[in-house]
Amino acid sequence: MHRRPLGRGRRLAAFAALIILIGCFLPWWTFSVEGGLPPMSGNAFEGAGILVFFAALATIALVTLPYASDRPVAIDRGLSYVAIVAIGWIGLVLRAFDLFQLGALGLPTTAPGLWLSALGLIVLTRAAYEIAGERREH
Repeated sequence: MHRRPLGRGRRLAAFAALIILIGCFLPWWTFSVEGGLPPMSGNAFEGAGILVFFAALATIALVTLPYASDRPVAIDRGLSYVAIVAIGWIGLVLRAFDLFQLGALGLPTTAPGLWLSALGLIVLTRAAYEIAGERREH
């Protein structure tokens, strides 16, 4: 039975995915309306932000996939993690640009989810770098 040891890069990727998932459920934008109305807010499940959520889910799937098989899984490579990171960054940048155009791109106190997801993507980028630099076992 094949069991790839869970190296530092994959542990870091799993940790980053959890950070991103938490950030996806927190507010990505908040509008405070004067007059006693409750503030309006939204999270990653609007617009291109959903790509960030899917990147986190794909990372978790990719980290756990080798443990569901008796043989090495061909998709478990550094390039797969790099592709997931690229999709996550594209989603974050597109959504941040949309929020900037609407004037809703806030500071970490008003948009904690956006900033936490960005932090998670930074950690995931580092993890993908480490995984891509690993020697491939045959």
